[in-house]
Amino acid sequence: MYMSDDNKPIGWWLKEVDRLLEESFERVLADDGLTRRQWQALNASAGQETIAKALSPFLSGAEEVAAVTGPLVERGWLDGETLTADGERGLRALTGKVQAQRRRVTAGVSDSEYLATIDVLRRMAANLA
Repeated sequence: MYMSDDNKPIGWWLKEVDRLLEESFERVLADDGLTRRQWQALNASAGQETIAKALSPFLSGAEEVAAVTGPLVERGWLDGETLTADGERGLRALTGKVQAQRRRVTAGVSDSEYLATIDVLRRMAANLA
C-alpha cells in the first residue's frame, strides 16, 4: 500500500487513537473519582464475563485486577464480582457519561464507516494472531 509523507501508517493512528481515548475517558470519569479500568470493571460485573476476563486485554494477573476492583469494593459498589445497589446506581449514572463520550468520539463517522473500520481491524488482528 502506498503511503505518502503526509499519511501516517495505521500503527501510528492506532496508538494515537488509543492514547486519546484513554485520556478522554479518564477525564470524563475523573469527576466521579474513577478510572477507565474501574468503569470497565463495573460494566463487566453487570455482564456474563468475569471482571478478570473482561479486563484481560488491559490487565495481567490477579494483583492488577485487585488494584482496579479494590477501590470499588471499598466504595461499596462491588461485593466481589457482584454489583451492589450503590454500584448499580453508580453504573447507571456513569453509563450516560460514557455513552455521551462515545458519541463525541464517533461524531462525523457514519454507522457503516464505523462497522467497516471494526471489520478491517478485526481482520488485521486475525492476520497477526
